[in-house]
Amino acid sequence: MREKMSETHADASAESAPLWFDELTMSEVEKAAKSGMVVIFPVGSVEEHGAYLPLSTDSLQPEFIALEVAKRTKSLVLPTLRYGVCLSTRNFPGTLSINFSSLYRITFDILSELVRNGFGKILVLSGHAATLHMAALRLAAEKVVLQNEAASVEGKVRIMVLSDYDFAYDLRGKSVSEKDGHGGAIETSRIMAIKPSVVKGVGKKSFTQPPLFEVLAHPENHFPTGTIGDPAEASASKGQEINSYVMEQVVKLVQELQAPKVTH
Repeated sequence: MREKMSETHADASAESAPLWFDELTMSEVEKAAKSGMVVIFPVGSVEEHGAYLPLSTDSLQPEFIALEVAKRTKSLVLPTLRYGVCLSTRNFPGTLSINFSSLYRITFDILSELVRNGFGKILVLSGHAATLHMAALRLAAEKVVLQNEAASVEGKVRIMVLSDYDFAYDLRGKSVSEKDGHGGAIETSRIMAIKPSVVKGVGKKSFTQPPLFEVLAHPENHFPTGTIGDPAEASASKGQEINSYVMEQVVKLVQELQAPKVTH
């Protein structure tokens, strides 16, 4: 009986262990840094996703994945940065786009501060995957790595930058259209699984999108619904499958960061 109670207490302690970086005390964070814990940094945006998904869509997804991955890998999660570079959707109501330099600077500062505090294994996970947005994140990470070149070569400073859509879009052409995109069936399904209360109705099917290479003053004219895909294909069960797949892939990346780096 005593043994069983001990196991139950241990399980409860494991579940209640802080996942959020900013819920640690200074002594706890010092211990976490010395143990080489991985830190996951979720990044999102305040951006339109049609008339049925919330502006927080790109923040809800990486935050959910980050927390679930942290539970499985004993990692820490930074407070989510809920602003991003949103040029193609900037003229829709509600989108709050920040400058490339702003995102680059704040990301650089945060990553630099993590390294200064002794955290060298970092995974930046963005729910917003726009080209310039991702470039700002990668450029900031690259500068931090180069400024810590010796530690990077030794494997003490390692930073990964990715979007969860680097994995989610692997599933296009299966249960949803291969042309699915922004605010489409995949994204709607994921939010239905993560936070169904914020999904307001069913969006309209639309596969129109801005020209691939042209720089436009009003890109919204090319996709008036603000979405690309068929949200009617979405379901919570599909969202659970997609989220599980993304989670599995991100867990592998965190485990890669946790493993000793082989140097030649």
